Amino acid sequence: MAQSDLDSSGPTSRIYFSQRLRLHYVDWGNPGAPPLLLVHGGRDHCRNWDWVAQALRKDWHVLAPDLRGHGDSQWSPDGSYSLAAYIYDLAQLIHQQELAPVTIVAHSLGSMITLRYTGIYPENVRKLVAIEGLGVAPRSMVERAKQPIADRMRRWVDEQRSLAGRLPRRYASIDDALARMQEANRFLSPEQARHLTQHGVNQNEDGTYSWKFDNYVRAERPYGMTQAETESLWGRITCPTLLVYGKESWASNPEEDGRIKHFNTAKVVAVEGAGHWVHHDRLDVFLGLLRDFL
Repeated sequence: MAQSDLDSSGPTSRIYFSQRLRLHYVDWGNPGAPPLLLVHGGRDHCRNWDWVAQALRKDWHVLAPDLRGHGDSQWSPDGSYSLAAYIYDLAQLIHQQELAPVTIVAHSLGSMITLRYTGIYPENVRKLVAIEGLGVAPRSMVERAKQPIADRMRRWVDEQRSLAGRLPRRYASIDDALARMQEANRFLSPEQARHLTQHGVNQNEDGTYSWKFDNYVRAERPYGMTQAETESLWGRITCPTLLVYGKESWASNPEEDGRIKHFNTAKVVAVEGAGHWVHHDRLDVFLGLLRDFL
């Protein structure tokens, strides 16, 4: 399927609630088919999956949520975006829509969330595809663990203050925002970049455009699950799991850094000519992997 060849009949927007937040997801129809969740990464939005959803919608009931603070979902009032909160939102969507056992395809932050969810509720996930979602490399985790909690908290407080004074960047036109999108991912085709930009911005009252995500989602979390706790959750995953990596990405491959040992059912696939957004950078290759795996 060509990257610009999107069916004109798009998905339906729907709303659900989690911790009093009004959260958005899109539903691609076909409710009689097995459920498939597509979970995006940080500073992204649910419509980044349109090409994948379009290719799979005839065989699956595809739903794609906007994470809290992203896309058309509500921003957290206190600017807090913990992994625990993201996991709860995912749990609520699966619970409220009665999707379990569900198949999940996720990217980056979305993969971090779904891998943990699957470790907590292994019986609720039928199959899992995680694109570059194990977090920072082990070496970085060791360095981070050496930092005292007081130092991490002080840095977090400073970062929160900085973000509080940071206004959303305004672009004079869609084309200006598009240029920034293309700068962030050099592998995108012009059609992909324009589609992602059009669904990723809101128009401000003065006619300028700003990205939909809350700037507070940028903040590094000062505390949360330890690496050992995260690895224990990976070890609880029982469903077939595919860990996908781009060979030209900055992300550390778990087969090379040793993290694959914490999984019982996972297979790693590295894709040539792809960076961090494998499902955009090599769409046809990714769809082939996906169809074979699912």
